[in-house]
Amino acid sequence: MAIRAIQQFQLRTVIGTEEKARNTLRLMEEAGYNGIELCSFMIHKMPWTVRALTRMAGMPMGRSGHLDWHALLEETNLSVVSIHQDLGTIQRAPQEVIADAKSYGTKYVVITGMHHFDYSDKEAVDQLITDLNTCGKTLKEEGIELLYHNHNCEFRKIDGQTAYERIVEQTDPAYVNFEFDSYWPTEAGVNAAAWMQRLGNRMKLYHINDRGSRVSGKTSSILTSDSMELGYGNMDLTTMVDIAKENGVDAIVLESHRNWVDKSPIKSFQCSAQFLNSHV
Repeated sequence: MAIRAIQQFQLRTVIGTEEKARNTLRLMEEAGYNGIELCSFMIHKMPWTVRALTRMAGMPMGRSGHLDWHALLEETNLSVVSIHQDLGTIQRAPQEVIADAKSYGTKYVVITGMHHFDYSDKEAVDQLITDLNTCGKTLKEEGIELLYHNHNCEFRKIDGQTAYERIVEQTDPAYVNFEFDSYWPTEAGVNAAAWMQRLGNRMKLYHINDRGSRVSGKTSSILTSDSMELGYGNMDLTTMVDIAKENGVDAIVLESHRNWVDKSPIKSFQCSAQFLNSHV
Protein backbone atom coordinates (compact mmCIF):
# COMPACT_ATOMS: atom_id res chain seq x y z
CA MET A 1 0.00 0.00 0.00
CA ALA A 2 1.25 3.48 -0.86
CA ILE A 3 2.37 5.71 2.00
CA ARG A 4 0.21 8.78 2.65
CA ALA A 5 2.64 11.65 3.10
CA ILE A 6 2.87 15.43 3.29
CA GLN A 7 5.55 17.59 1.70
CA GLN A 8 7.37 19.54 4.40
CA PHE A 9 6.99 22.79 2.47
CA GLN A 10 3.26 22.80 3.24
CA LEU A 11 4.12 22.80 6.94
CA ARG A 12 6.60 25.67 6.85
CA THR A 13 4.52 28.06 8.98
CA VAL A 14 3.83 25.53 11.74
CA ILE A 15 7.24 23.90 12.35
CA GLY A 16 9.40 26.86 13.31
CA THR A 17 10.06 25.67 16.87
CA GLU A 18 10.58 22.24 18.38
CA GLU A 19 7.22 22.44 20.17
CA LYS A 20 5.36 23.47 17.00
CA ALA A 21 7.10 20.83 14.89
CA ARG A 22 6.40 18.06 17.39
CA ASN A 23 2.73 19.06 17.61
CA THR A 24 2.36 19.25 13.82
CA LEU A 25 3.91 15.81 13.33
CA ARG A 26 1.55 14.40 15.98
CA LEU A 27 -1.46 15.91 14.25
CA MET A 28 -0.29 14.45 10.92
CA GLU A 29 -0.27 10.96 12.38
CA GLU A 30 -3.63 11.47 14.07
CA ALA A 31 -5.11 12.50 10.70
CA GLY A 32 -3.89 9.27 9.09
CA TYR A 33 -0.61 10.24 7.42
CA ASN A 34 2.29 7.82 7.78
CA GLY A 35 5.00 9.63 5.83
CA ILE A 36 6.69 12.96 5.25
CA GLU A 37 8.72 14.32 2.35
CA LEU A 38 11.58 16.56 3.46
CA CYS A 39 13.07 19.65 1.81
CA SER A 40 16.85 19.83 2.07
CA PHE A 41 16.73 23.58 2.72
CA MET A 42 14.25 23.08 5.58
CA ILE A 43 16.28 20.48 7.48
CA HIS A 44 19.56 22.41 7.23
CA LYS A 45 20.46 26.02 7.82
CA MET A 46 18.72 27.86 5.01
CA PRO A 47 20.70 30.09 2.60
CA TRP A 48 19.55 33.70 2.78
CA THR A 49 18.83 33.61 -0.97
CA VAL A 50 16.21 30.88 -0.48
CA ARG A 51 14.63 32.79 2.38
CA ALA A 52 14.52 35.96 0.27
CA LEU A 53 13.07 34.25 -2.82
CA THR A 54 10.32 32.48 -0.92
CA ARG A 55 9.46 35.65 0.98
CA MET A 56 9.18 37.57 -2.31
CA ALA A 57 6.87 34.83 -3.61
CA GLY A 58 4.59 35.34 -0.60
CA MET A 59 5.59 32.01 0.98
CA PRO A 60 8.07 32.78 3.80
CA MET A 61 9.93 29.71 5.02
CA GLY A 62 10.36 30.17 8.75
CA ARG A 63 13.35 28.73 10.62
CA SER A 64 12.86 24.96 10.68
CA GLY A 65 16.44 24.35 9.54
CA HIS A 66 17.85 24.83 13.03
CA LEU A 67 15.81 21.93 14.47
CA ASP A 68 17.04 18.35 14.94
CA TRP A 69 14.81 16.61 12.41
CA HIS A 70 16.36 13.21 13.01
CA ALA A 71 15.36 13.39 16.67
CA LEU A 72 11.89 14.78 15.93
CA LEU A 73 11.08 12.06 13.42
CA GLU A 74 12.42 9.31 15.65
CA GLU A 75 9.61 10.19 18.07
CA THR A 76 7.05 9.36 15.35
CA ASN A 77 6.08 6.48 13.10
CA LEU A 78 6.42 8.65 9.99
CA SER A 79 8.56 7.35 7.12
CA VAL A 80 10.69 9.76 5.12
CA VAL A 81 9.62 9.07 1.53
CA SER A 82 12.20 11.34 -0.11
CA ILE A 83 14.31 14.47 0.22
CA HIS A 84 13.87 17.35 -2.22
CA GLN A 85 17.19 18.71 -3.43
CA ASP A 86 18.51 21.08 -6.09
CA LEU A 87 20.56 19.89 -9.03
CA GLY A 88 23.52 22.17 -8.24
CA THR A 89 23.99 20.65 -4.79
CA ILE A 90 23.87 17.11 -6.20
CA GLN A 91 26.53 18.05 -8.75
CA ARG A 92 28.69 19.87 -6.22
CA ALA A 93 28.41 17.56 -3.21
CA PRO A 94 26.91 14.19 -4.20
CA GLN A 95 28.33 12.33 -1.21
CA GLU A 96 26.67 14.77 1.20
CA VAL A 97 23.34 14.30 -0.59
CA ILE A 98 23.73 10.53 -0.47
CA ALA A 99 24.65 10.58 3.23
CA ASP A 100 21.66 12.80 4.00
CA ALA A 101 19.24 10.42 2.27
CA LYS A 102 20.68 7.37 3.99
CA SER A 103 20.58 9.06 7.42
CA TYR A 104 16.82 9.55 7.03
CA GLY A 105 16.25 6.05 5.67
CA THR A 106 14.99 7.07 2.25
CA LYS A 107 16.14 5.85 -1.16
CA TYR A 108 14.79 8.81 -3.15
CA VAL A 109 16.31 12.22 -3.86
CA VAL A 110 14.02 14.48 -5.88
CA ILE A 111 14.96 17.44 -8.07
CA THR A 112 12.08 19.91 -7.97
CA GLY A 113 12.46 21.78 -11.24
CA MET A 114 14.97 24.45 -12.20
CA HIS A 115 14.84 28.06 -11.00
CA HIS A 116 14.94 30.64 -13.83
CA PHE A 117 15.41 27.93 -16.46
CA ASP A 118 14.25 28.25 -20.08
CA TYR A 119 12.35 25.07 -20.94
CA SER A 120 11.84 26.33 -24.49
CA ASP A 121 15.63 26.30 -25.08
CA LYS A 122 16.46 22.97 -26.74
CA GLU A 123 20.17 23.09 -25.89
CA ALA A 124 19.47 23.94 -22.27
CA VAL A 125 16.94 21.11 -21.92
CA ASP A 126 19.32 18.65 -23.58
CA GLN A 127 22.06 19.68 -21.14
CA LEU A 128 19.62 19.20 -18.27
CA ILE A 129 18.89 15.69 -19.54
CA THR A 130 22.63 14.92 -19.63
CA ASP A 131 23.05 16.30 -16.11
CA LEU A 132 20.10 14.27 -14.80
CA ASN A 133 21.50 11.05 -16.27
CA THR A 134 24.96 11.77 -14.85
CA CYS A 135 23.69 12.63 -11.37
CA GLY A 136 21.30 9.70 -11.39
CA LYS A 137 24.14 7.30 -12.17
CA THR A 138 26.26 8.74 -9.35
CA LEU A 139 23.44 8.34 -6.83
CA LYS A 140 22.46 4.88 -8.08
CA GLU A 141 25.97 3.59 -7.46
CA GLU A 142 25.35 4.33 -3.77
CA GLY A 143 21.84 2.87 -3.66
CA ILE A 144 19.96 6.17 -3.97
CA GLU A 145 17.49 6.86 -6.79
CA LEU A 146 17.03 10.22 -8.53
CA LEU A 147 13.54 11.46 -9.36
CA TYR A 148 12.47 14.56 -11.28
CA HIS A 149 9.48 16.59 -10.06
CA ASN A 150 7.56 18.64 -12.63
CA HIS A 151 5.76 21.96 -12.40
CA ASN A 152 3.95 23.64 -15.31
CA CYS A 153 7.06 25.13 -16.97
CA GLU A 154 8.15 21.75 -18.39
CA PHE A 155 5.13 21.78 -20.68
CA ARG A 156 6.51 24.52 -22.92
CA LYS A 157 7.05 23.34 -26.49
CA ILE A 158 10.31 22.53 -28.27
CA ASP A 159 10.07 21.49 -31.93
CA GLY A 160 6.47 20.36 -31.51
CA GLN A 161 6.92 18.43 -28.27
CA THR A 162 6.96 19.58 -24.67
CA ALA A 163 10.19 19.80 -22.71
CA TYR A 164 8.71 17.20 -20.35
CA GLU A 165 8.27 14.73 -23.21
CA ARG A 166 11.89 15.27 -24.16
CA ILE A 167 13.04 14.73 -20.58
CA VAL A 168 11.03 11.54 -20.21
CA GLU A 169 12.13 10.13 -23.56
CA GLN A 170 15.84 10.89 -23.22
CA THR A 171 16.55 10.17 -19.57
CA ASP A 172 17.74 6.65 -18.74
CA PRO A 173 15.17 4.76 -16.62
CA ALA A 174 18.05 3.02 -14.89
CA TYR A 175 19.16 6.36 -13.44
CA VAL A 176 16.27 8.84 -13.64
CA ASN A 177 12.60 8.42 -12.81
CA PHE A 178 9.77 10.69 -11.73
CA GLU A 179 7.72 12.19 -8.96
CA PHE A 180 4.68 13.28 -10.93
CA ASP A 181 2.72 16.32 -9.78
CA SER A 182 -0.75 16.34 -11.38
CA TYR A 183 -1.71 19.86 -10.29
CA TRP A 184 0.71 21.79 -12.49
CA PRO A 185 0.03 20.01 -15.81
CA THR A 186 -3.68 20.50 -15.15
CA GLU A 187 -3.00 24.19 -14.59
CA ALA A 188 -1.16 24.23 -17.92
CA GLY A 189 -4.06 22.59 -19.77
CA VAL A 190 -2.37 19.19 -20.00
CA ASN A 191 -4.08 15.82 -19.47
CA ALA A 192 -2.42 14.77 -16.22
CA ALA A 193 -4.06 11.34 -16.06
CA ALA A 194 -2.78 10.48 -19.54
CA TRP A 195 0.72 11.44 -18.48
CA MET A 196 0.50 9.26 -15.40
CA GLN A 197 -0.47 6.33 -17.58
CA ARG A 198 2.38 7.09 -19.96
CA LEU A 199 4.95 7.24 -17.13
CA GLY A 200 3.75 3.92 -15.77
CA ASN A 201 6.19 2.45 -13.27
CA ARG A 202 8.66 5.27 -13.87
CA MET A 203 6.33 7.29 -11.63
CA LYS A 204 7.75 6.31 -8.24
CA LEU A 205 6.01 9.03 -6.17
CA TYR A 206 2.81 10.98 -6.84
CA HIS A 207 2.27 14.58 -5.70
CA ILE A 208 -1.40 15.32 -5.19
CA ASN A 209 -3.34 18.55 -4.84
CA ASP A 210 -6.75 19.77 -5.94
CA ARG A 211 -7.67 22.87 -7.92
CA GLY A 212 -10.72 25.10 -7.68
CA SER A 213 -12.05 28.36 -6.26
CA ARG A 214 -12.83 29.27 -2.66
CA VAL A 215 -15.39 32.06 -3.09
CA SER A 216 -18.65 32.73 -1.27
CA GLY A 217 -21.62 34.80 -2.38
CA LYS A 218 -22.10 36.41 -5.76
CA THR A 219 -19.25 36.23 -8.25
CA SER A 220 -18.15 37.72 -11.50
CA SER A 221 -18.28 35.61 -14.65
CA ILE A 222 -14.70 34.33 -14.26
CA LEU A 223 -13.05 33.11 -11.07
CA THR A 224 -9.37 32.65 -10.31
CA SER A 225 -8.41 29.05 -9.51
CA ASP A 226 -5.95 28.01 -6.84
CA SER A 227 -5.02 24.95 -4.82
CA MET A 228 -7.76 23.34 -2.77
CA GLU A 229 -8.11 20.57 -0.23
CA LEU A 230 -8.48 17.14 -1.83
CA GLY A 231 -12.01 16.50 -3.00
CA TYR A 232 -13.00 20.16 -2.64
CA GLY A 233 -11.85 21.19 -6.11
CA ASN A 234 -12.61 19.93 -9.61
CA MET A 235 -9.74 17.60 -10.53
CA ASP A 236 -10.52 13.93 -11.16
CA LEU A 237 -8.33 12.81 -8.27
CA THR A 238 -10.04 9.44 -7.85
CA THR A 239 -8.98 8.38 -11.34
CA MET A 240 -5.46 9.67 -10.85
CA VAL A 241 -5.03 7.98 -7.48
CA ASP A 242 -6.21 4.72 -9.06
CA ILE A 243 -3.60 5.09 -11.83
CA ALA A 244 -0.90 5.81 -9.24
CA LYS A 245 -1.84 2.72 -7.23
CA GLU A 246 -2.02 0.52 -10.34
CA ASN A 247 1.54 1.52 -11.15
CA GLY A 248 2.80 0.78 -7.67
CA VAL A 249 3.86 4.23 -6.47
CA ASP A 250 5.64 4.12 -3.14
CA ALA A 251 3.89 7.20 -1.75
CA ILE A 252 1.15 9.69 -2.52
CA VAL A 253 2.33 13.06 -1.24
CA LEU A 254 0.07 15.99 -0.41
CA GLU A 255 1.40 19.45 -1.14
CA SER A 256 -0.42 22.76 -1.25
CA HIS A 257 1.48 26.01 -0.94
CA ARG A 258 -1.31 28.36 0.10
CA ASN A 259 -5.08 29.05 -0.05
CA TRP A 260 -5.56 26.78 2.96
CA VAL A 261 -8.95 26.55 4.65
CA ASP A 262 -9.02 29.16 7.44
CA LYS A 263 -5.44 29.98 6.36
CA SER A 264 -4.26 26.92 8.31
CA PRO A 265 -2.01 24.26 6.73
CA ILE A 266 -3.00 21.96 9.57
CA LYS A 267 -6.75 22.30 8.99
CA SER A 268 -6.00 21.91 5.29
CA PHE A 269 -4.16 18.59 5.64
CA GLN A 270 -6.83 17.37 8.05
CA CYS A 271 -9.51 18.04 5.42
CA SER A 272 -7.43 16.39 2.68
CA ALA A 273 -6.87 13.35 4.89
CA GLN A 274 -10.56 12.47 4.53
CA PHE A 275 -10.03 11.89 0.81
CA LEU A 276 -6.69 10.12 1.17
CA ASN A 277 -7.89 7.80 3.93
CA SER A 278 -10.82 6.78 1.72
CA HIS A 279 -8.88 6.26 -1.51
CA VAL A 280 -5.34 5.18 -0.61
